Amino acid sequence: MSTVTGTSGRGGRPTSLPGAWSLGLRRGTLEIRQFSRQRDAVIFTFAFPIVLLALFASIFRDGTENAGATPSQMYAAGMIAAGVMSTSFQSLGISIAVERDEKVLRRLRGTPMPPAAYFLGKVWLVLVTGLAETAILLLVGSTLFDLDLPASAAKWLTFAWIFALGLAGCALLGIAISSLPKSGKSASSVVVLPFLIMQFVSGVFIPVHQIPDWLLNIGALFPLKWMCQGLRGVFLPESAAVLEQSGGWEYGKVALVLGAWVVGGLLLCLVSFKWKNRRDG
Repeated sequence: MSTVTGTSGRGGRPTSLPGAWSLGLRRGTLEIRQFSRQRDAVIFTFAFPIVLLALFASIFRDGTENAGATPSQMYAAGMIAAGVMSTSFQSLGISIAVERDEKVLRRLRGTPMPPAAYFLGKVWLVLVTGLAETAILLLVGSTLFDLDLPASAAKWLTFAWIFALGLAGCALLGIAISSLPKSGKSASSVVVLPFLIMQFVSGVFIPVHQIPDWLLNIGALFPLKWMCQGLRGVFLPESAAVLEQSGGWEYGKVALVLGAWVVGGLLLCLVSFKWKNRRDG
């Protein structure tokens, strides 16, 4: 990464400005501070998956015990996957569209800051919030809802790569879809609706064995379904694999699809991202 040079105030001698990685870290720190000051957003982000886990684990009990899985085990994977997509895809899709509408992006583009630093800052934000939300959900689930955490290092390793690939793919998809809304006011409608639909066809709210195959096939086109499936393999016993559409966890296919969404999301960002609104020319 090239280093930006500037002029010092003493003698006009050139000085080196921080590179994109360093600026991205500083930008990420700023993004996290701004997020932490929005108390309602913080409470909703971290409490929402916990509330849903409590509700769905209490309401939908039929059909899980036969596979050796408790309701909390069955729904933990979906809540974690949906939480990851919420803090990445939904959060970035809406916030970047609002920043574009308020001309924040246009002003940043006119500064010496490398464009990569802005996106690195967003990546740091979704990584920190995604990890925090997941950790809180696992802590509360294991403490209050009899959620059994993975007992082997192999399970945690599987959890780690699914989390990383899912977060990266959803974050890139969120950056790409942020260019779709015509204004910041319409961003929520444009982003939330497809996210909500994906949750219903990916096994987040409804046990996957109760979803019609044609809906699961639609969900299979997007990363959320594969995150849910892979994480169910982490939290559920092997006997529960019979509930899956294919009768197995399909870790290879999970990695392939999530990896494809990372590459595809990056390409979508490169061809679709805009620093200013369409009406600004």
